[in-house]
Amino acid sequence: MKDTTMDNVMRNSDISFKKQSQTKEIWRRFKKSKGAVIGLVMLLIILLILLSADVIAPYTTATKQNIDNKLQGPSLAHWFGTDSYGRDVFARIVHGGRTSILIAILATVSSCIVGSALGAIAGYFGGKIDSIIMRSLDIFMSVPDILFTMAVVFALGANFVNLLVALTLAYFTNYVRLVRSQVLNLAELDYVEAARAGGASSARIIASHILPNAMGVIIVNTTLNVSKIILYESTLSFLGLGMPPPAPEWGLMLSEAREFMRTSPHLLFFPAMAIVLTACSVNLIGDGLRDALDPHLKS
Repeated sequence: MKDTTMDNVMRNSDISFKKQSQTKEIWRRFKKSKGAVIGLVMLLIILLILLSADVIAPYTTATKQNIDNKLQGPSLAHWFGTDSYGRDVFARIVHGGRTSILIAILATVSSCIVGSALGAIAGYFGGKIDSIIMRSLDIFMSVPDILFTMAVVFALGANFVNLLVALTLAYFTNYVRLVRSQVLNLAELDYVEAARAGGASSARIIASHILPNAMGVIIVNTTLNVSKIILYESTLSFLGLGMPPPAPEWGLMLSEAREFMRTSPHLLFFPAMAIVLTACSVNLIGDGLRDALDPHLKS
């Protein structure tokens, strides 16, 4: 009995050591990409600013109107100037960034969970189940993402929850196809066959033996989808289908700045740069992760 316990302890220790070694190797490869490191530093700075928003720019300055201060240029009092309602643009950007990034992260996670589950089921079981899932997927993919999200928000109404639902339904399809293709390759490997022969349930095989080995491509796809969803969410807000005013949101700020493009270009420049820098930093991180997790690049 003691020998069995000792064997289990040694086996768990070996697994833990291997995972630590793999993590260190991935981090080493990630650091070799200058673009990925720059993207990580940029994103950390952006997140630090957004998390400190209440300290550096109270929320009231982002929503409270002050007509006497409207359309002022950048100054020490208002770093990014003020908008047509006298609201501080910097405060609206940092507080609006919380909304944009939170929606992007939640929509990415929810679409990943739904899509990965359906893709794993389709690839593992095959047959009629695979056909039903993939033909249903074709219906979703027959409509362009932006039109699909617009239709969902039109039908449900523009608010945080409905925007999250629309983006999830638009993006889960990417994961279904990606995970299904990975599962089709992994399901026939020896260790999966051994798990089946050992009496492991299908759910356990998928969760413990297949999906963990497909996590590399899932993580990369998830990272890149965050930047896409930030752009999509900003586009929907620009079209009036995002968070309702006066809530600060990057796309909404761009929409409100259209009529002042020539007289007050700062209203357009700063929220646009916030979107571009955030999406660019996430894309750089995604590219670095792709290279770090690609097994063909191992030395």
